[in-house]
Amino acid sequence: MASAGVPSVEAVLARLRQSPGSLDDLIGYFKLKKLPEQTALEKRLLELGRSGQVRLDRRGRLETTPLEAVPPAKPASATPAAARPTTTAKPLAAEPPTKPIPPPVSKAEAAKVGLVVDVPAVPAKPQGGMLAAAKTAAQSLSRLISGPPATAMPSLPPVAAKPAGGKLKASAAVPVPVLPKVGDELGGKVSAHRDGFGFVVVDGPGEDVFLPAREMRGLMTGDRVRVRITNVEANGRLSGEFVAMLSTAPRFVVGRLRREAGRWLVTPDNQKAQPFELSVSSADLGGAKEGQVVRAEMLSLPGSRSPMTGRITEIVGEHLAPGLEIEIALRRHDLPHEFPPEVEAEAEAFGPEVRAADIEGRVDLRKLPLMTIDGIDARDFDDAVYAEKVRGGYRLVVAIADVSAYVEPGSPLDEEATKRGTSVYFPRRVIPMLPEALSNGLCSLNPNVDRLCLVCDMKLSKDGEVSAAKFYEAVMRSQARLIYEDVATMLAEPKGELARANAKLLPHLQNLDAVFTALFAARQQRGAIDFEGQETKFEFTDDRKIARIVPVQRTRAHRLIEECMIAANIEAAKFVSGRETPALHRVHERPDPQRVQVLKDFLAGRALTLGGGEEPQAKDFAAVTEAARGRPDTGLIHMMILRTMAQARYSPEPLGHYGLALEHYAHFTSPIRRYPDLLLHRAVKHIVKRRKPKSFPYSQEQMEALGLHCSMTERRADEATRDVSSWLKCEFMSHRVGDSFDGVVSAVTAFGLFVDLSGLYIDGLVHISALGEEGYQLDPKTQRLVGRRSGHAYSLGQPLRVQVVRVNLEERKIDLVPAASAAGGSSEMVQRGRTHSPSGAGGQRAGGKGRQPQPQAPSPKSSKSRRSNNKKRR
Repeated sequence: MASAGVPSVEAVLARLRQSPGSLDDLIGYFKLKKLPEQTALEKRLLELGRSGQVRLDRRGRLETTPLEAVPPAKPASATPAAARPTTTAKPLAAEPPTKPIPPPVSKAEAAKVGLVVDVPAVPAKPQGGMLAAAKTAAQSLSRLISGPPATAMPSLPPVAAKPAGGKLKASAAVPVPVLPKVGDELGGKVSAHRDGFGFVVVDGPGEDVFLPAREMRGLMTGDRVRVRITNVEANGRLSGEFVAMLSTAPRFVVGRLRREAGRWLVTPDNQKAQPFELSVSSADLGGAKEGQVVRAEMLSLPGSRSPMTGRITEIVGEHLAPGLEIEIALRRHDLPHEFPPEVEAEAEAFGPEVRAADIEGRVDLRKLPLMTIDGIDARDFDDAVYAEKVRGGYRLVVAIADVSAYVEPGSPLDEEATKRGTSVYFPRRVIPMLPEALSNGLCSLNPNVDRLCLVCDMKLSKDGEVSAAKFYEAVMRSQARLIYEDVATMLAEPKGELARANAKLLPHLQNLDAVFTALFAARQQRGAIDFEGQETKFEFTDDRKIARIVPVQRTRAHRLIEECMIAANIEAAKFVSGRETPALHRVHERPDPQRVQVLKDFLAGRALTLGGGEEPQAKDFAAVTEAARGRPDTGLIHMMILRTMAQARYSPEPLGHYGLALEHYAHFTSPIRRYPDLLLHRAVKHIVKRRKPKSFPYSQEQMEALGLHCSMTERRADEATRDVSSWLKCEFMSHRVGDSFDGVVSAVTAFGLFVDLSGLYIDGLVHISALGEEGYQLDPKTQRLVGRRSGHAYSLGQPLRVQVVRVNLEERKIDLVPAASAAGGSSEMVQRGRTHSPSGAGGQRAGGKGRQPQPQAPSPKSSKSRRSNNKKRR
């Protein structure tokens, strides 16, 4: 059926008055099959949201706002947006402060109404082949209607391009967050507690908002809501009440089926996020048997007066079966993991080899000795490198797989890649962003075959500054597939057996090493932070159980490739900055001042000082990491600095990268496995071909929505891989209950101590109740738990021998007690703990849920289980 054309404002409002719905519903109703028409509708909805004529109801659907709730038009204010209180314009103010119990929702209804932002539901098949960008536009509308958070901190202003170097300038001042007050409304994500109450993790920095049980009815972890502050305690803690639903989390659970007192129950695998059970009738079992792990849709919501019920839709597998932890994580985090037939068919239609027609018009680099350097288990090769000495410095060629030559905007391949956002690397299994016909085949820069690539060709001075760079499409043929360890050995032993066997490659490797030396010197000169984190990998038995956890050695070859990739990323970001063609940048903002102060207090206790006053720069953090080098507590200090850092994200605004001390930074070098890199390739090629900005298939608003979506998919992948890693570690430790281990206190919280088990790369929790009857209280300034009577203290970094007393696979928790207490039999075994360190210095707050950033390691590539310590993400 032909498209009906872009509907008028009146038609949109009339439809929403008749039937509230999602953006997808409107696109389907008006039969908008073309991207420009969908974009026009998106903009129309954004305008209606700004004017207050459209809002989201409690179930996350678009609806018209009653006339009495529409705010009158106001003249434009000269006050910067970041400085205006959010309470000046509240299209949601007409909502009652409390909410009725929502009616039960079916799977279809939940998928239809949920404008899911942070934890997307499994999307329905797009109508009329519409792009996945339509769904991300809904996120933009949700964010717009919810308004900026009252505590939001202004972003770093855009900075002007420099002819070379791209160093980050010091900002004028650290912005001070606006403290919320009673009556303010904030947006954020719900975190439910098993006892019925919950918290709203607010957007931006600031305290979480406590919601009592009566305000949590019908809400689940992951729902995005708007709340009104009802109380501000002297210590800054906030309490609030529900105002409106902004978006809903997926309404399904993954858990184990059991039978109790004649009833069938599904206990969710993630009891922290879903602290309830579903009752399932015999008719809704779907063939599942007791003890199996299943996926069940929710037929009623938490807080209902009647018991929660569900219907089993999938049998995931047998409990404790090998690989089940990955199957659970895929469903628990709602990760797309099966390619639709039309996507597989499109990928395979290109064939296994580059066609002659595709080479026309490209620069021929097939005789240039480009080579790939990756981990031993790598299968998808994004990048190849080459270097040579030239007058005054070096030439560095970074060739990146030209995925955009095959994945076109709007195609089934592109829609699926958008939905996935990134490849996900589990131990011994990969969920690729693209089908293997492309990711491991036609796009991968495999040795001795022709491949299409997009090249960043740079000239560097001897001090590592890029003086010139150009981008062009090319065809290449990788001369060698090398691994990090072999390259490091050849560079360290140029007369050794391995170097002699690769005599033709050695001069090129030595040129690359010289380039690395220059680039790394420039990195140190600008003050980039250089972390020394310890990565680990699992070694498995034949039956897929963990045999051991071993550290991964980081070689000079790892650093060499890392710096080459960073150089290409910088030049790509500079190339698109200031143009009318929108693209995504990798943004890393200043750390929160409160976190910086916690770090300063911690360092003071170790005779170290963070310089820079109230506005420390990256070079000040770098000075601390250098001062800590060689100390016994080096790893602990680096971990604390990482916890202080903000989380990197994607944005169309070039706001700079704090950790790398750069004005311009983007992700360019991994388009096979990261969608932002593919978007950047499209922008670069559009500019190189001198096409008009108006013909670029993305608007600034769409790129902003894609930035939010890609940041979410990155977090989703990280959470899923951590989930699997935690399960495997718990399974490994489940056979060691009762054993004692030496350890080091890695975090101190109000509820206990997290202890790293030496040599195992696993940690667990010593709950405060296991420390004796004296009673301990947290001293946050010194990061210690101090005894109320004796003054005995447990400190961060303190050695402590502990005993494993309990392991909970379902909750991914390991409980420890001090070994001396265990021997005396006086400690109480407390069923609390977890297998990973808290992501922030404070861990879980007493009476609340800690919200800490997931720090990013300082390099351009994501860690992958199939890439032995592989090029990490920055």
